[in-house]
Amino acid sequence: MHHSTNIYLIRMVESLGLLVRKRLWMQILVAMVLGLGVGLLLSPEGAALVNQDLSVVLASWFKLPGALFLNMIQMVVIPLIVSSIILGLCGSGNVSQLKRVGLRIAPYFIATTTVAVIIGILLVQLIQPGNYIDESLLTAATELPRTTAPQLLEPKPLPERIAELIPANLNQSIAMRNMLQLVVYAIFTGIAVMLLPQKQRETAVYAFGIAQEIALKIVGWAMLFAPLAVFGLLADIAIRVGLTAILGMSVYVGTVILGLLILLVFYLVIVTLVSPAGPLRFLQRISGVQLLAFSTSSSAAVMPLSMRTAESSLGVKPSITKFIVPLGATVNMDGTALYQVIAAVFLTQVYGIDLSTAQLVGLTVTTVGASIGSPSTPGVGIVILATILAGIGVPPEGIALIIGVDRILDMCRTAVNVTGDLTACLVMDKLLGSDKLEEVATQTA
Repeated sequence: MHHSTNIYLIRMVESLGLLVRKRLWMQILVAMVLGLGVGLLLSPEGAALVNQDLSVVLASWFKLPGALFLNMIQMVVIPLIVSSIILGLCGSGNVSQLKRVGLRIAPYFIATTTVAVIIGILLVQLIQPGNYIDESLLTAATELPRTTAPQLLEPKPLPERIAELIPANLNQSIAMRNMLQLVVYAIFTGIAVMLLPQKQRETAVYAFGIAQEIALKIVGWAMLFAPLAVFGLLADIAIRVGLTAILGMSVYVGTVILGLLILLVFYLVIVTLVSPAGPLRFLQRISGVQLLAFSTSSSAAVMPLSMRTAESSLGVKPSITKFIVPLGATVNMDGTALYQVIAAVFLTQVYGIDLSTAQLVGLTVTTVGASIGSPSTPGVGIVILATILAGIGVPPEGIALIIGVDRILDMCRTAVNVTGDLTACLVMDKLLGSDKLEEVATQTA
């Protein structure tokens, strides 16, 4: 009996090891636990196994992998965003369908993203998760000076703000990482590519596809490095900040997850209005897509399954599915928008920065624009958040506080994002009904 038990334990350990090696998300979860444990053991506020001076030195070395990880992703985030939006717009290869569906889906995407951002702002203002972390501990942890808010969100005349949506100087937009201008540029470019003659359009799509593949390859390398980065960043934070701030993060995580659940209920209300199947059957039919999205943290990775589920399980017309799902995987990031606005306001609370009503409105607009430009791959949303933080006076390095718990939130918000894409398919199928969309798709095929 004892021998068989040992064999069972050995097999279980081997299976767990294989699972950890094959699943990056589990590696990162293990790294989170280990980083937190090591950090608390070395922290002066924890077990204090080493003296304070040595703990500071160790923390700086622990932080190094995380800094390298962030820099690798920042290196390719802009070409990845631009190419993803352009390829999403060109995904159907059908100009007539782009015009018909685009006029309907664009307002829908903007509306649902705005709802997600409003949910996030209301929740984070109500719960105030930033108040559970001591500001002096955070300052000691990140060693960042207090910065003044830049001019980005100061009140400007509305005509001037509208004009600034179009980047007059693309190089300046890239240098300043103005995501909203880059999103507008990508949309203009994508539409222009769609209107090119077929041969030129195919060449342009091929070129942008290569650019995206190169960026994704580098992101893939960075994500293989992610477990060590998360371990180091979380160990660094645990050493410098201690248990108090770590426990405070649980309120932040709970706030984001509560917001995502409210957003999911919002989707189910929409499904109830447009589908006779009802919300529970909808959830049952898309559960496979949600689980895969949760485990991969990538809307792009589950795109084929999303399209097949929309067509076979939800009964959406293929012409709608083949346009909405690829486009949604690029521009319909409601869960990401909700997460980004909660994280941004959370960090302003931590740093003691009071946001005016005008700044909150500006943050809403910026978050909607930045979420539209969020690539459907894991690990990039946290970098896009840094560009939003710069606009409200929060040091971008403040991301170090939330990077350790970002992975589990990334998994949750990706599952909500793909739910939003499939909900959009049902909405467009209902709005277009039995019109001539199928005929147009057939004639242009």
